[in-house]
Amino acid sequence: MNIVLSGVLWVAGAAVVAGVTAYLVRRFGLDEGRPGNNDAAGQVFTIVAGLHVVLVAFVLISLYDGVAAVSEKSYEEADGLVAVAWAADSLPGPVAEQARRSAAEYASTVTNEEWPKLRAGEPVPKTAERQLEELRVAIVETEIPEDEFSVGRKTEALDKLWEVYQARQARLNGTDTAGVGAVVWFVLVLGSVITVLLPNLFGGTKLLTHVIIVSTLAGTITLLLFAIYQLQNPFGGGAKVEPDAFRWAVDRLA
Repeated sequence: MNIVLSGVLWVAGAAVVAGVTAYLVRRFGLDEGRPGNNDAAGQVFTIVAGLHVVLVAFVLISLYDGVAAVSEKSYEEADGLVAVAWAADSLPGPVAEQARRSAAEYASTVTNEEWPKLRAGEPVPKTAERQLEELRVAIVETEIPEDEFSVGRKTEALDKLWEVYQARQARLNGTDTAGVGAVVWFVLVLGSVITVLLPNLFGGTKLLTHVIIVSTLAGTITLLLFAIYQLQNPFGGGAKVEPDAFRWAVDRLA
């Protein structure tokens, strides 16, 4: 199902349920919805809703930053990979061609093998890691003239390769920190239910106005929870990061 349509259905469903509940409480409730409840209910609603908003905002911003970080690190990794090949082009012997070929194979492996595993939340194979190690060994074992230019090229290639490794680890760490724990989801859902039910204690508004207010509140909170759910995995969901950086690297190294 389309993500936008799924979100609309969740928001509409929550709004309808909350609206029906508000109607039944106001129509058949005993003390609910009386103006005398407003002071006490208002104080409780302010505390509960305030705490809940802080928690939702913290979780949502944290997950959004995680998605942005994964996207940034993937481009740093791909850029470093191309820089390694370019630096190795100036080295003597067959290492230049080997470095370009190994870098292209690594980018293809990340795109075709690692990314589907990351999207599914499964452990990634060791293929790309071995390719990166083979590239490092090839550069380290290359014999070069003891001139400043050759030494500088080799040093730069190794430095860029280290940056690739760091960016790779940061990208893979995005899967370890992804997701929202069961306890946090319990607090988010229960806090949302309490926040939506508390306005039913307020009085003084007309029935239709009250139903609209509660339905709008429920729909808004559900929309935020849906966004949190979609942002849990930076490699999947509605905000998934695509391996475009590595596809670009393959084209540059071809």
